[in-house]
Amino acid sequence: MLQLQDKSLEPRMPQPTKTTIMVIGGAEDKVHGREILHTFFARAGGPAAQIAIIPCASREPAAIGERYTTIFQEMGAKAIQVLDIRERSQGEDPVWQDYLEGCTGVFMTGGDQLRLCALLADTPLMEKIRLQVQLGQVTLAGTSAGAAVMGHHMIAGGGSGESPNRSLVDMATGLGIIPDIIVDQHFQNRNRMARLLSAVAAHPDRMGIGIDEDTCAMFEGDGVIQVLGKGTVTIIDPTEMSYTNQPFVAATDPLSICNLRLHLLCHGDRFDRHKRCFIHPERRVSS
Repeated sequence: MLQLQDKSLEPRMPQPTKTTIMVIGGAEDKVHGREILHTFFARAGGPAAQIAIIPCASREPAAIGERYTTIFQEMGAKAIQVLDIRERSQGEDPVWQDYLEGCTGVFMTGGDQLRLCALLADTPLMEKIRLQVQLGQVTLAGTSAGAAVMGHHMIAGGGSGESPNRSLVDMATGLGIIPDIIVDQHFQNRNRMARLLSAVAAHPDRMGIGIDEDTCAMFEGDGVIQVLGKGTVTIIDPTEMSYTNQPFVAATDPLSICNLRLHLLCHGDRFDRHKRCFIHPERRVSS
């Protein structure tokens, strides 16, 4: 079922926005400053924003769709559409793609990332969203489960509090919006460093991104990652990894991983994901 709130009956052509993908670690502030949600709203066009909310990762999609609808209404969005997809066949219905034509922002909520992928992966609806993102026509955001699905390889579950090992992380196929990353959310809050290390050891051609709650890694079209929010973004860079015993040991045996690079970023930091380096802010010279 789709809900639509439109403040104007006048037709409007979608206005391209700068390519931005906001990967949010979950539990983003929805009450007070709402910095991350305000940034999404601004990137999606501010008062001219036409936002599609996809709550199908949740077991209560109507309730969570209504919550985000209220938030973006209060911010002043021009139009809000809730794509309450509960059957995979709905992602193949052309009418759902038509609803995306005027959108400038798409927001995927939290819940169960396996459920989200089961409903959306490889559907015409998801391919439409992917194309719009690539063309810079929409700003895409995903929080919690909506963040976990961003890579080609997705963390579907796992444990914490152990040394890295193969059994610590359950992997599945994500939506491939940013194929070269593996995302883990609620990161420091739930002690998930070991499972992200385990995932990267299994896929050393991917960059691990661990995102804390109320924190966002904002991927720009120019290859820059900018950090927003109260926590940190942990980047595990295996580019120069020289050895891991991951292919040779039993599932519960501890892993050895040599020569990883670790980057820890906080609010305002910027990181070049192509050059794999921190972007130093310009230094102001005082007179």
